[in-house]
Amino acid sequence: MAKDYYQTLGVARTATEVEIKKAFRRLAKQMHPDTHPDDKTAESRFKDINEAYEVLSDKEKRALYDRYGTVNPQAPGFNPNAGGSTTYTATGAEYDNLSDIFGSIFGAQRAGRRAGSPGMGFNRPDGQDIEQNVVIGLPEAYTGASRLVTKGERTMRVAIPAGAKTGTRVRVAGEGEPGAGGRPGDLYLLIQVEDDPHFERTGDDLTTEVRVDMFTALLGGEVEVPTMGRALRLKVAPGTQSGRRLRLTGKGMPILSKPDAFGDLYARILITVPEALNDEQRALVEQLRASLLIDHRTT
Repeated sequence: MAKDYYQTLGVARTATEVEIKKAFRRLAKQMHPDTHPDDKTAESRFKDINEAYEVLSDKEKRALYDRYGTVNPQAPGFNPNAGGSTTYTATGAEYDNLSDIFGSIFGAQRAGRRAGSPGMGFNRPDGQDIEQNVVIGLPEAYTGASRLVTKGERTMRVAIPAGAKTGTRVRVAGEGEPGAGGRPGDLYLLIQVEDDPHFERTGDDLTTEVRVDMFTALLGGEVEVPTMGRALRLKVAPGTQSGRRLRLTGKGMPILSKPDAFGDLYARILITVPEALNDEQRALVEQLRASLLIDHRTT
């Protein structure tokens, strides 16, 4: 009897990739054999969860499973060339590794993909992986992007997930070098994010410089702070010093491994002063300076 991978993960057949990933992470934590040392069936249950995620997290395998009820080419009625189009999948390195959270127990399953050992009904030949460098801007890393990739006579559009950073690897399953009559390797896009003129990125946090005039810094007020979305108004306390960093929680970069989570944005205050004064203005500033110095000496 064919396995019901959707039932194994407890999700509907219409579940999104995010819902499938959340269900897998929750079940993997609950069902890990280390948390059930006296249950002899725990390892088997965990392996079923891992197997279900391997199929449903891969668009190509999921399409085969939805159509034939299996991804095993030995199964009756399996004919991947019976029609339809090929769907390609692209995930960040964090997503690609989710099924290896507990690789010490089932490491052989993924190792088989590269070394030729059997796994999930497939023979895994030594198809070589291909790597290709891709450069994106910081705004693209914030919203997510796509790139056209050409392989032979075919062109594919590959999605780059929001939150990608320099070093992120985006996998396109089965688009590497062909194997010896079996499964080919994978194509990996190696992401490089360009420096941005307005934001400095540190992990998932951003820092931007905000110019504040000396009077607002002295008396307090509001300033406009740019973000990766729309600009925001930020309160500045009286006596704010140049170089101080004010945090805007959740206004940084999307966190690749945590859906709907964001880093923080830091506004670094840069106090500005007038470049030129007329005689009247200079006299007033000197009067203010003298007053401040007197107040300082008497305190």
